[in-house]
Amino acid sequence: MSKWPIGVFTSIDAGLGVHLDVVEELGIPTVQVHAPHEKTRTPEAARAFIDRCRKAGVTVTCVFGGFEGESYADIETTARTVGLVPEATRAERIREMKEISDFAKLLGCDTVGLHIGFVPADRTSAAYKSLIDATRDLLDHVAKNGQRLHLETGQETADHLLEFIHDVDRQNLAINFDPANMILYGTGNPIEALMKVGRHVKSVHCKDAKWAPERQRGESWGTEVALGDGDVNIELYLRVLKSFGYEGPLTIEREIAHDRARQKADIGQAVALLENLKRTIG
Repeated sequence: MSKWPIGVFTSIDAGLGVHLDVVEELGIPTVQVHAPHEKTRTPEAARAFIDRCRKAGVTVTCVFGGFEGESYADIETTARTVGLVPEATRAERIREMKEISDFAKLLGCDTVGLHIGFVPADRTSAAYKSLIDATRDLLDHVAKNGQRLHLETGQETADHLLEFIHDVDRQNLAINFDPANMILYGTGNPIEALMKVGRHVKSVHCKDAKWAPERQRGESWGTEVALGDGDVNIELYLRVLKSFGYEGPLTIEREIAHDRARQKADIGQAVALLENLKRTIG
């Protein structure tokens, strides 16, 4: 695979990603895939999807987990419902992530990812320690499948994410860096965060956003926008990735599944921008 192949976040039957026909039409060579619903995580579905990807010249680079009951309605609801942090749903979600890891193996994919949720701030608390144990359990299963687990950024500061990775202490734990999420959640300047965590970054999203008003950051969402129209500074983002030696896919994410025409247009804009920056930066 060449340096910085363009990618896009796609879906089979779940999630906000674009459908594979858009990927094929735009000639995009790599995809991250939102894991399908449980009833379609079958060997037959995996074979059908891989056959279609192979015919289109598309490589699957990561399979992302998501769960029933998650809501991103607002930041408070996100903290209460998303990922492995909520204790009432944790055991079931760990079970499901292990199944998603098994499905990713059927796809020939060596990476799974997820939003783990809002990691408790107090590293001495029972809630934090139990999350560490649960994450290790999942990582050990993922390792048996020859895979890494990538945590998507946004819900923690860079410093706390580094603390969590250190405390989990597993070699197959890494980061899927999404610069827009740092802005959307109000958790820190994405370029400064990337410079702190860059050595752990093994996959990325290319997504853009505008800050919420300063007094509302961390309490109200920022606004996702088309790549290049927000506050990330995509050129600087790529230059920092280059400084860390990152050569993996540049996976475009545009979370407006309710407006397919605009989503497709914005992805086309993102492809053109990234291709131009690749030529400029080298």
